[in-house]
Amino acid sequence: MKNKKIIIFIMLVIILICSFFIVKINYKKINFGNTISSKSVDSIVNNILNMKSYQADILVKVVSNKNENIYKMKQQNIEEKAYKQIIEEPSELKDIEIVFRDNKLEIKNNKLNLTKLYENYKYISENALILTSFIKDYNSETEKGLRETENEIILEVKIKNELNKYEKYKTLYVDKQTGNPTKLEIKDISQNVRVYILYNEIKINSLQEIV
Repeated sequence: MKNKKIIIFIMLVIILICSFFIVKINYKKINFGNTISSKSVDSIVNNILNMKSYQADILVKVVSNKNENIYKMKQQNIEEKAYKQIIEEPSELKDIEIVFRDNKLEIKNNKLNLTKLYENYKYISENALILTSFIKDYNSETEKGLRETENEIILEVKIKNELNKYEKYKTLYVDKQTGNPTKLEIKDISQNVRVYILYNEIKINSLQEIV
């Protein structure tokens, strides 16, 4: 009977020791994981805020006071120097191109073979549909923030410009796993969503020139 008690005691001690090491190992793994996650978040944010170019397939919803319009588009963009947008849907606007380059804006209707050219179009670099417009605002404005969910990094900025009440708040959502933007929301002064952009596909820093 005494030997049986000794054996049971030894077994309990072994179980406790094993449990201690298991908990300690898992604790280290959890801490290590959190550290890597934090570094990854910083890397992702820096990559977004310092991007030089991108190309994307996007879905755009524009909400006015009277109606709502949805567009399917392709975008190409190099900083604030040049960009191109090609409308794919709706069908009546298909293949219309909006190109800004060398401080000139062109609107091309490829179906009708028409081109309209605007010289020195200084406001086009602030085009709200272009991702680098958000980046410019985030880097220059003082009222901004960054928060995380389990799967996303969310960058928010408030625009100081009092003249444009329809572009007051901008929010960019970034996927933690891919490091790519997933959607952009632009809200008016009353916090109503005026523009919603869904990035169906995006490649960052993969474009050298607008073609």
